[in-house]
Amino acid sequence: MADTRNGPDLHPMTEELASGANFASVATLLPSGLIQNQVLWCDIKDGRLVFNTETHRTRYENLQKDPRVTVLIRDEQDPYRYAEVRGEVTEFTTGQEARAHVDEIARKYTGQDYPPEAIKSERVICWVTPHRQTIIDQNVDTSD
Repeated sequence: MADTRNGPDLHPMTEELASGANFASVATLLPSGLIQNQVLWCDIKDGRLVFNTETHRTRYENLQKDPRVTVLIRDEQDPYRYAEVRGEVTEFTTGQEARAHVDEIARKYTGQDYPPEAIKSERVICWVTPHRQTIIDQNVDTSD
């Protein structure tokens, strides 16, 4: 099954996948125009798709210059199910809220708080506003 929707409202499967301990591939644009892609934790916060990074990371610097982003969330229990979200990061949250959030999502993925010694700069929550979402479940339909 494939389902594509335009607009900022999260597709139920996007919300389901981001709420679980499923990894996301986050693509941003480098100043050269090339695409940078990393696998990150993602989450749903206040009904919105988010990921948490640090201000010294290239992905954060990329988003400061060009907020366009693609987030692909794969079902870790069934890799034939995934959601692709194309949009932009429209808000950044730093400070204690971002620091507490990284502990929250670390517990979701690892069962424990994020190690404080692993933090090299300020934590930041990146809030994604979708423009287009494509949902794929190849168990239902293998077309691409």
